[in-house]
Amino acid sequence: MNGQKSGRREGGGAIEPHEPELLAPFEIVEPAELLSPLVFSSPHSGRIYPARFLAAARLDAASLRRSEDAYVDELFAAAHAVGAPMLRALFPRAYLDLNREPYELDPKLFDGPLPSFANTRSLRVAAGLGTIPRVVADAREIYAGRVSLEEALRRIEALYKPYHEALRGLMERAQRRFGFAVLVDCHSMPSTSAREPSVAARAEKKRIDFVVGDRYGASAAPGVVGGVEERLRARGYNVQRNRPYAGGFITEHFGRPAAGWHALQIEVSRGLYMDEATLEKSARFQAVVADLTEVVAGLAQDVELDETLGGPRRMAAE
Repeated sequence: MNGQKSGRREGGGAIEPHEPELLAPFEIVEPAELLSPLVFSSPHSGRIYPARFLAAARLDAASLRRSEDAYVDELFAAAHAVGAPMLRALFPRAYLDLNREPYELDPKLFDGPLPSFANTRSLRVAAGLGTIPRVVADAREIYAGRVSLEEALRRIEALYKPYHEALRGLMERAQRRFGFAVLVDCHSMPSTSAREPSVAARAEKKRIDFVVGDRYGASAAPGVVGGVEERLRARGYNVQRNRPYAGGFITEHFGRPAAGWHALQIEVSRGLYMDEATLEKSARFQAVVADLTEVVAGLAQDVELDETLGGPRRMAAE
């Protein structure tokens, strides 16, 4: 199963069921001309639901969609305007989570013993949020029964590995062209964090609009992250760094500053741009898009001028 390159896709509110399988695991939205070392990834905004998955689920489609980073690929559509590609998954996070190790497998979900190479002890697995999630974001069980190991491995081979290979290819291409690469991993978060201990504590805590994660300084040069934060704050947003989201597997795996690969994760509060109950875009959607367009343009300028990111630029044609 191969990914596909295409133009921009218009958003919509409904899921898109497919039978028997997905047409492609991902889509690469290429710019008219490659002008930037930036690479954008949206691993959780897919909404094409395999019909077989919907039939096996105990939850309805609306409940399954609560795990989506709905419309995040559209929020960051300005990638093409700065000459950068956007890689976006077409399948949903509830089906397979790309921001995990390839084999974070939950023993509670599968109907037989797991292979020795599986990571069955991570905190994410313990929460039911492994590579093949057992629960959706509100801890509700996805499946009516157990899942076969064969089915899990099939999803990993057909979806997970092609996406990560494509992302690696985009990073390598950027580094060949510019001497370094900067990954922007795009996500959304609930407007209130489940990590808060009580309703009262949430009420006292100032609203968080964006969280910028760099694995506590390990995945990107300081200038990359600082400019994003400053531009968001200048537009009136409350921005946190690394708390409560420092970056997942993608940021950790692709963030290798010493090798010229930088990665940051941006989490956008869903309450800024959508109705979290109905999953419909709100009246503020276009305003958030406009703000992020300016932030992306500023980031593209920052990485072009920052001489600490990865050595001399190589501008020769591929």
